[in-house]
Amino acid sequence: MFDELCPSSLLPFRFGDAWAPVVLRCLDDGPRGYSALRVPPGRVIPKALARSLRGSERNGFVSRTVHADPKLRVEYALTPLGRGMLEPPAAAWRWATEHRDELLDAREGGEGGGSPIG
Repeated sequence: MFDELCPSSLLPFRFGDAWAPVVLRCLDDGPRGYSALRVPPGRVIPKALARSLRGSERNGFVSRTVHADPKLRVEYALTPLGRGMLEPPAAAWRWATEHRDELLDAREGGEGGGSPIG
């Protein structure tokens, strides 16, 4: 775990970046401009979206293309690596869907929903 070559250093998302998987999913249907990426999530603030896009580009998940015709615009698209990264969040979504009732019960203080500390 503390080895410099530990695979955990290659993890593509920081756990605090909740928007990166959402951005990748939004690009699943094809390239989009910055303003079009703000529409599906709706709740994302521009600064958080820009940070997620930069991080996703740096990790090789998203390509950024600048078009100058007829006016300057930027388009983002999934790379093959980014397309492959869609599966882990999809698996988590399937798991949450399968356990929806249990998760809601736990949040409402149902069976097994008590504090782990006691």
